[in-house]
Amino acid sequence: MISIAQLSSEPWGTLHGGDRVRLYTLRNAHGMKVAISDLGATLVSWHAPDRAGRLGDILLGHDTPAEYVAATTYMGGLIGRWANRIAGARFMLDGIEYTLDRNEGANLLHGGTVGFHRALWDVSEDDGALLMRLESPEGDAGFPGNVTVQVRYSLDDDGTLTIGYEAITDAATPLNLTSHPYFNLTGRAGTDIRGHVLSIDAERFFEVDAAMIPCKLADVAGNAFDFRQSAPLGARLDWPHTQLARAGGFDHCYVLRDADEGGAGTGGANESTPQVRQVARAYDPGSGRELTVSTDQRGLQFYTGNALNGDSGRGGVRYQRHAGLCLEAGSFPNQVNMTGQDEVIVRPGATYRQITAYRVDVRKGV
Repeated sequence: MISIAQLSSEPWGTLHGGDRVRLYTLRNAHGMKVAISDLGATLVSWHAPDRAGRLGDILLGHDTPAEYVAATTYMGGLIGRWANRIAGARFMLDGIEYTLDRNEGANLLHGGTVGFHRALWDVSEDDGALLMRLESPEGDAGFPGNVTVQVRYSLDDDGTLTIGYEAITDAATPLNLTSHPYFNLTGRAGTDIRGHVLSIDAERFFEVDAAMIPCKLADVAGNAFDFRQSAPLGARLDWPHTQLARAGGFDHCYVLRDADEGGAGTGGANESTPQVRQVARAYDPGSGRELTVSTDQRGLQFYTGNALNGDSGRGGVRYQRHAGLCLEAGSFPNQVNMTGQDEVIVRPGATYRQITAYRVDVRKGV
């Protein structure tokens, strides 16, 4: 556990309307540092060494808070109340139909127009970790219930950033939280992730329809979506597959192996003891940086920055398609309208819990 002295904060800017935004930095004993803003509980930057010990920023991001508010890319944001999409921006719960904010065609995406990623969070410190808290009122984006969310960020000396989520509500409501960092392990702005090598511990994924809503489960075996063994991303992005053509790359939810077979690790509102296990790994051969993802969730959305198209980045850089990759742990997209709805409903007296950890270290060899 890091010490209190390794957490610092500084003013970062002012939003239109006068709200002041701060930047908080977690540091470990080896010079790694992660910057997080109270605007959207956003992961702003992550400086990590390469195999030569040179620090580089492995996250895509913007220079100012105002750019985060204006952007539609969700870079580094804490996503809620619902990560990913809800078809038709509607769902039925306990016999009542709820209509939500439609911010992507007919659908809700990532919590709506003003999601958690654009809110100012309350901040406190917990033994060197960062605690962020948000009150989401009843009717927020159309969702029922007053929800209190707390997120804990901690950085360990082994390079693990752990994100612990908790939430309670005073009325039954769906909840699906995630973090949306865009990783580029080269640490060089303006490059892409085609040279990265990826593995995902999943045998199935959800195919999507034209609106990017899951339409059926498919096996990964024998096609571009099979990352059970490490594979280079460039070759997979070039694979002729109708699903890749539809999304412009990968933007699909994987059903993580073992977690869908019952017992611990089903996530959401499930009260069983969570089973955190390693589910994905990304590696950049040039820098030697390796990212490992562990979670207790059932789903992992793999996204290759397909919608990036000259978006403004730090230092005047323009992010193009496939400039970063996202590995977002959570429940399944549109699960509130699918079999398994009960797993994503939080009721009064229950607590939503999730743990996801991103670890960055270095392979010494090629």
